[in-house]
Amino acid sequence: MLDDISQQQHDSSQTIEQLVLIKIATCYQHAELRLNRTFPRPHINFKQRGKAAGSARLQTNELRFNPVLLQENQQHFITHTVPHEVAHLLVYQLYGRTKPHGKEWQQIMNQIFNLTAKTTHQYDVSNVKGKTFTYACQCADHQLTIRRHHKIIRDNIKYTCRLCKQSLIIKH
Repeated sequence: MLDDISQQQHDSSQTIEQLVLIKIATCYQHAELRLNRTFPRPHINFKQRGKAAGSARLQTNELRFNPVLLQENQQHFITHTVPHEVAHLLVYQLYGRTKPHGKEWQQIMNQIFNLTAKTTHQYDVSNVKGKTFTYACQCADHQLTIRRHHKIIRDNIKYTCRLCKQSLIIKH
């Protein structure tokens, strides 16, 4: 079930997004057979931004995938990231609110999808990483996201170094 994407990937008429849709359908069919019940199919889009490979919106039954990370990591993304996000929706349908990567989610990953339950990806995010600002303390330089930089400017928020406990100051 989980390796049937390999053959389809060689078919150049399939777009990578179509392969994701096929994988989602396969995951749902497999879960329904194993759990002996049906699940509503999610809304799917390819508009996830930032360093996240994907996300599951539980209340709206939506899966979002990062198109850049998908394109750069096709086989691994389809084999691991897609079931990872589907598992979040399945857990919500089965148990309601739980810890995001708790025992219920791990069970779905291990027992239903026969995959290791990893909570984060190891993809190179250099092409999706946003602009950063260099701040410094007594012991090191720190790269802060544009969001944190704007909080400092707009809301007068202070960030401190975890090591030396000094306030971070912008470097010019």
